[in-house]
Amino acid sequence: MERKQPVKSLYHCVFNLNYHLVIVTKYRRKCITAPMLERLRTHCQALVEKWECELLEFNGEADHVHLLLSLNPKVAPSVFVNNLKTVTSRYIRKEFGEELKQYYWNKPVFWSRSYCIISYGGAPLSVIQQYIEQQEAPH
Repeated sequence: MERKQPVKSLYHCVFNLNYHLVIVTKYRRKCITAPMLERLRTHCQALVEKWECELLEFNGEADHVHLLLSLNPKVAPSVFVNNLKTVTSRYIRKEFGEELKQYYWNKPVFWSRSYCIISYGGAPLSVIQQYIEQQEAPH
């Protein structure tokens, strides 16, 4: 049984843009606690909705978080990630400043500058390549 990927639409397009985002703490410090992770989930959910996107899944460990996102075509992934990291860092440092002091000595940091974002979809890349190769060229 083949499962079709759901598509969303805007006035001028249909789309299904999904991403797996991984962001890590500065210096890979294991500073994220369970309450912090829950607050990060809340802040990420609110931010994703503000950008008119969808948070499909969220979880993490002591030094990183994973987000499964469905973004819309109006959103540049790099701009979105930069905003997400800036806003969540500010909130977490404000709410958990005392706990983070032992890791970052009152410096205004929480996330590493780097991140990993991978697009994903329903079909493997090889299947899409084969589909494109088999298109009938105009005569």
